[in-house]
Amino acid sequence: MTSQRTSVILSRFLLVAVISCFCSGASWAGNTLSLSRGQTVYAPIYSHIYSGDKEQPFYLAATLSIRNVDPNHQITITKVDYYDSAGSLLKKYLEKAVVLDPMASTRYVVKESDKTGGSGANFLVQWKSEKMVNPPIVESVMIGAQRQQGISFTSRGKVIEETE
Repeated sequence: MTSQRTSVILSRFLLVAVISCFCSGASWAGNTLSLSRGQTVYAPIYSHIYSGDKEQPFYLAATLSIRNVDPNHQITITKVDYYDSAGSLLKKYLEKAVVLDPMASTRYVVKESDKTGGSGANFLVQWKSEKMVNPPIVESVMIGAQRQQGISFTSRGKVIEETE
């Protein structure tokens, strides 16, 4: 191989390496840790879903799970409100604030027999902390069984407001 050809190959290799570094840096930036002092989180809950051509309701039990994933700091849950498909408040689950220690979790259950929420039910969860922390994981777990058919699925909450 001539030195000129070797130089061209090396130049192309370096160009690809540099471009790769920039691309991986951009994707790495998307994975940066985002800390917060408080948020309002919307969490979908499905008290039932529909199946078949006749849209038969399939009733589900739903569990709202709130997990403090910060290994060093407490968070305080200040609101857990349950809304129906029309957006009407059905129930305030908290009478007083709940403190979650580092790595602790809590749950709130909507029974399978509770059909008031409808297929578009949801929770609004508010939390706060005295320090900047890793935001908690807020998710719902739905499960149900009818005859010989069982179904289960999860839905992750979405931050709709930074509160602190």
